[in-house]
Amino acid sequence: MTPYTTADDELQELQDRLWSAAVDRDEFAAAGLVFAALDNGMDAESVLLDVIAPVQMRVGTEWAANRITVAQEHAASAIAERVVAAVAHRPSSRTTPHLGRVTVACVEQEWHVLPARLLAEVLTLRGWEVDFLGAQVPTPHLVAHLHRAGADVVALSSSIPTRLPAAHGAITACQSVGVPVLVGGAAFGSDGRYARLLGADVWAPDARTAAQKLADGIAAPNLAAGRLQIDDLPHLSDQEYTLVTRSQEQLVKQVLTQMEERFPAMAAYSDQQRQRTAEDIAHIVEFLTVALYVDDDDLFTNFMTWTAGILTARDVSARSLHPALGILAAELNEFPRSTRLLDQARLALDSTAAAGGRHPGALT
Repeated sequence: MTPYTTADDELQELQDRLWSAAVDRDEFAAAGLVFAALDNGMDAESVLLDVIAPVQMRVGTEWAANRITVAQEHAASAIAERVVAAVAHRPSSRTTPHLGRVTVACVEQEWHVLPARLLAEVLTLRGWEVDFLGAQVPTPHLVAHLHRAGADVVALSSSIPTRLPAAHGAITACQSVGVPVLVGGAAFGSDGRYARLLGADVWAPDARTAAQKLADGIAAPNLAAGRLQIDDLPHLSDQEYTLVTRSQEQLVKQVLTQMEERFPAMAAYSDQQRQRTAEDIAHIVEFLTVALYVDDDDLFTNFMTWTAGILTARDVSARSLHPALGILAAELNEFPRSTRLLDQARLALDSTAAAGGRHPGALT
């Protein structure tokens, strides 16, 4: 199915009005705009993917730029989910299943549910029987569902790269019971590189592409018995990922302790600022571990430059990312892949600062 054709300015106006309703926390206005579009001839799939989805992407962009608060972001996201449900429940949106059965779920620890929900609704509209399991589905529960209900394909969604190890386990487990896996979401990379690395059968960049690939057919996995996750990632045999992961809590404590000496401005931090700093350092360590898991410099450097941009947008101090990375490098000096990742991240921050004419953001 192709996107609904309408004048670009009309579509933009509809998106802008829905955006205003969402950030104003006016659920009834948001639903009214969507229902009016449906009544005026826009099909449900286009409403979902060409109106609601872009507005939700704008929510994330505006939060990153510090132009809306976390509370506004949460409220707008909740409204989007309720409007999607309202569209799905309209009689005109119902389609008799005739294509097959798909299980749609977010991987374990993944709470960003809207992309998966949009895919589930699009597949339902196109005639698939969909079991939508929602956010944060533990892999054993997912496999138990497959044994009980069956599925022709599992569609897994993940938005945050730190969920990739969990995604890998889910992919392997589903394939081990003979069910092919389609994956999507920002966690798998804009080009699907991590989907291929982790052995997914199919990757799709968006819901329409996913629906088309399902329609084209996805072959059942033909895997050797006893396949393990390390078979996809032989670099894990060095145990560096395992050892660094086990030391995450201690690494965060070491960075916080030593930052007092390396970054004297911390002495004046409030309790809230210290808490925020601890959270930021924990995120850095977590992204370092997942970069070790996939052995990809870009994953960690992209996160660090993104963090710099987020913090700079919030007008916080711009001098502590390098000290934090330096402390981690000293603590992990016996781990060659960690050392490489940390060195590349510092170079990326320097390049970002040089290009922007200022040092990147800090940890507060």
